[in-house]
Amino acid sequence: MLLPEPPYPAVASLAMQDGTKIGYEMTDLINHRTRALSFVASTSLAILSLTSAPVKALDVGNTAPTFSLTSSGGKLDSASLKGKLVYVDFWASWCVPCKQSFPWMNEMQAKYADRGLHVLAINVDAKAADAEKFLTQVPAKFQVAFDSSGETPKQFAVKSMPSSYLIDGNGRVVYAHTGFRESEKNSIEAAIIAALDNMKKQ
Repeated sequence: MLLPEPPYPAVASLAMQDGTKIGYEMTDLINHRTRALSFVASTSLAILSLTSAPVKALDVGNTAPTFSLTSSGGKLDSASLKGKLVYVDFWASWCVPCKQSFPWMNEMQAKYADRGLHVLAINVDAKAADAEKFLTQVPAKFQVAFDSSGETPKQFAVKSMPSSYLIDGNGRVVYAHTGFRESEKNSIEAAIIAALDNMKKQ
């Protein structure tokens, strides 16, 4: 990767004409190099983390991973959700479609809670403040959990935000979806209704 070059000739010329500015210009040059090298290092680590440990995709029919997280309602253990149809949604504060999905998830929680639906949104922001700021702007009327370590989305093989999974009462994935669009709301709701009906028959 080539590092961007600042206008070094102009810096050298200015330093020669006015010796009092040498320290300032050299400091600026060093800071530029430090920022550039830091960017390269962080980018390399990010690429390495994505490519060094491939994770098998979590498909419909698979058993959902277990997890234990801090949530808006206290400590959350996935075992406590057994017997419910859980709509697990992975989100982040920088996710634009998430601002559209939250009002819809509020609607689904209110509409189907009595039938056994439990909406759980798992935030993956590194900073809790970022998630809190998002939630003040887009309130959640369902349970929100937090995983700044990124371990849970890794177990679910999440590749983009938002990613959602319907998990039945036996812990089995019955539906998986990536992204959120207005045109898809009806089909996702239909999947929720079908899963609830199927659980009722069991």
